[in-house]
Amino acid sequence: MESNIVSPGVDQESVTAAASSYWSITSDELVRRLATSATSGLAGSEAASRLVRYGANMPALKPGASALTVFVRQFRSPLVLILIFAAIVSAFVGEGQEAAIIGAIVLASCVLSFTQEYGASRATEALKQRVSRKAIVLRDGLESSVSAEEIVPGDLIRLSAGNLIPADGIILEALDFNVSEAVLTGETFPVLKAAGRSDPDSPVAQRNNAVFTGTSVRSGTATVLAAATGAHTEFASIAAALERQIPETGFARGIRLFGYLMTEIMLAIVIMVFFANLMLHRPLIESLLFSLALAVGLTPELLPAIISVTLARGARAMAANGVIVRRLDAIENLGSMDLLCTDKTGTLTKGVIHLDGWFDVDGNPSEEILLWARLNATLQTGLKNPLDEAIAGGGSASLGAFTKVDELPYDFIRKRLSVVVRSKDGGDLLIMKGAVQNVLETCSFVGTAKGLEPLEDAHRAAIDKIFRRWSAEGYRVLGIATRRFEGCGPYSRKDEVDLAFAGFLLFLDPPKEGVKNTLAELAHRGIAVKVITGDNRYVAAHLAQAVGLRSDRILTGEELSKLTKSALFAGVQDTDLFVEIDPNQKERIIQALRSRGHVVGYLGDGINDAPALHEADIGVSVDSACDVAREAADIILLKQDLGVLVRGVDDGRKTFANTMKYISITTSANFGNMISMAVASLFLPFLPLLAKQILLNNFLSDVPSLAIASDNVDQDQLRRPRHWDISFVRRFMISFGLVSSLFDFATFAFLLLFAHATASTFQTAWFVESLLTELAIVLIVRTHGAFWASRPSPLLAWLTLAVGIVAIAIPYLPFAAWFGFVPLPLPVLAGLASITALYLLASEATKRWFFDRDRRGYKSSLATLRKNTTTLGSHY
Repeated sequence: MESNIVSPGVDQESVTAAASSYWSITSDELVRRLATSATSGLAGSEAASRLVRYGANMPALKPGASALTVFVRQFRSPLVLILIFAAIVSAFVGEGQEAAIIGAIVLASCVLSFTQEYGASRATEALKQRVSRKAIVLRDGLESSVSAEEIVPGDLIRLSAGNLIPADGIILEALDFNVSEAVLTGETFPVLKAAGRSDPDSPVAQRNNAVFTGTSVRSGTATVLAAATGAHTEFASIAAALERQIPETGFARGIRLFGYLMTEIMLAIVIMVFFANLMLHRPLIESLLFSLALAVGLTPELLPAIISVTLARGARAMAANGVIVRRLDAIENLGSMDLLCTDKTGTLTKGVIHLDGWFDVDGNPSEEILLWARLNATLQTGLKNPLDEAIAGGGSASLGAFTKVDELPYDFIRKRLSVVVRSKDGGDLLIMKGAVQNVLETCSFVGTAKGLEPLEDAHRAAIDKIFRRWSAEGYRVLGIATRRFEGCGPYSRKDEVDLAFAGFLLFLDPPKEGVKNTLAELAHRGIAVKVITGDNRYVAAHLAQAVGLRSDRILTGEELSKLTKSALFAGVQDTDLFVEIDPNQKERIIQALRSRGHVVGYLGDGINDAPALHEADIGVSVDSACDVAREAADIILLKQDLGVLVRGVDDGRKTFANTMKYISITTSANFGNMISMAVASLFLPFLPLLAKQILLNNFLSDVPSLAIASDNVDQDQLRRPRHWDISFVRRFMISFGLVSSLFDFATFAFLLLFAHATASTFQTAWFVESLLTELAIVLIVRTHGAFWASRPSPLLAWLTLAVGIVAIAIPYLPFAAWFGFVPLPLPVLAGLASITALYLLASEATKRWFFDRDRRGYKSSLATLRKNTTTLGSHY
């Protein structure tokens, strides 16, 4: 192997070549090649210089689309391309004005869609920058927190449980260091890593001295030398494939199914109308343009832009309320959530844990217990947690008489942490702290007022009695145990035997002020809350009573482990508190709840929460969470507060409601008008509207829809979760489409039988009336209540009014002749106004009937679900 030192000015490829097969060379050699120090790391100035030369530590993922790309994408629609082709053909056959008008309208529609979509994408990228991952590196001999994107080859990285590994590198030092590499290898069990060398040809799964970007630390601590960053990591080579593995959300699936529905209807209409007009011996180009214009009029071509704008606006509103959205599609899932699972610490409780007592086995205050606890908490270097912080801040006893010898880090299987210290008097003392039962498992003795005694059943019963009493009072209780050695280290988990149980630590984390009201607000929105915690049943039940949750329906981790999959699925519905839960059981609980038809949210911030966050429909974490939890979450709360989540749910439901408004508008008047024109074209001696008139009508009716994202949402639409339901869309389209078509035919009869309209007058009048009804239906279907009782947003109201004025004025404007419009007599305008008013009243009545029936169906389904749940619960 070459041993050239990397000199300033070399590029990333040179560094990568120098460090090729870095896992197969000694750490000293790699340190030399990367021109760094194993004791002080890089100099700050050198790290900054390398960042400029090598670039940010990010996988080479597809960059955000440029403005030009987004603009060109607006022309991908087959309908748009066919219209452009048809316009070109029209120009060649002498219909230059027709072609120019069609081209101008298509261009204007694409520009309108582009401005909305591109603006939304830029806003979304800006929001994502607000949640960045940090890493601890050693520079200039000092530990500092830097953005993971700023790590460069040669950096020394400090890692502990809960960290996502930010770069590829080798291990210089490690202590009980276990890494989950499932993202790279598919292996579900953590891999023990240690310093050393691996074979040059060994695959990723066998490089036990190396760590890789994107994997996560399950337990222990390590110092790692970064050898490869950014696009040169193992993770970067599979990052694109990982991006494609993101499952489709209910929101995306609903949009896709809606697209299929509209495509089927559109193709049927286009084919039928085109061939029917040819059979009526109408010109080929005119028939083709008319058929395509009908398809455009029916197609919600602004839907992608409306969705982008609505979701981006929802994400900005949520960010202002302290909720950062990592995936825009997750907004709909948040609004659809009907069940929230959460731990209690920091969400139901204040999260500021106080050390309230330190007692010996007999329940008497003991300064020795406090001293041992402080040694254990302050000298451990693994997983940081609030309990250790509370211990470190308690008492004033000097720790200077002790030096740290070794450490056995905390993990979620043992649920305990041991630190070995040596006093000036000689001899080593192993101090263990952890869950009382897990500490007792290692004990053979107990420290009493009489001295050490063998741990008998009577002692165990007394300890359990004290533990239950304090837990029932709401205290979190940990156990302390010790063992003396003659100084024969190093130490391992095999030495965690024959300890002497010494005493207890009592912690108090009181309920948050106002959390009871917050839980009531969630219930008012149709969201039930279940608690999943590793704490014991007594503490959990005490807290549940304090915050207004049921405390009598409890399932322990031990009981859960004995349940079959079907038994868990049956009984999970009737359980409110899941206690003493093993981390691996959280995912099972979420899976079981989802199997019951719930849209499940999971709020977690620990390393052991990642599988449950992935399994949940909506994973929620907090900005202060460990790296693994934040990366697994869809939503990040900037403050660990359920009140913030309540506002996020409201914003998610507003976003969904506004998206559905555009769907409702498109599938009501638009659908009815297009069907009416298709039918009328078969019986009239002329086309009911020219192609350019249809396209102009469609363009103008879409203008107010751009303000849908800013529209107000009625409170009744926020009271219960809402889901994509393609059958609902179909029923809505047919119900309102029939009403629209009924009044369309009434308009046709008025124009032909009473007004005796010519072709131009008919087309002009029908253009005005159809545009007015499409604008008016916006105000009708945007609310489930009476339209006059619900105020639209100012922008939507003004745009609707402006386009309405334009609709009436167009026949009298100088360019009206370009579109084939003629001035309308006053009696015709009066007749159109009367028909439009009647249409509004009929649509309002239809809306009330439709949503009343929908609400009755929802209540009936809910009652059936509750009945089935009760039956299953009784069987269970």
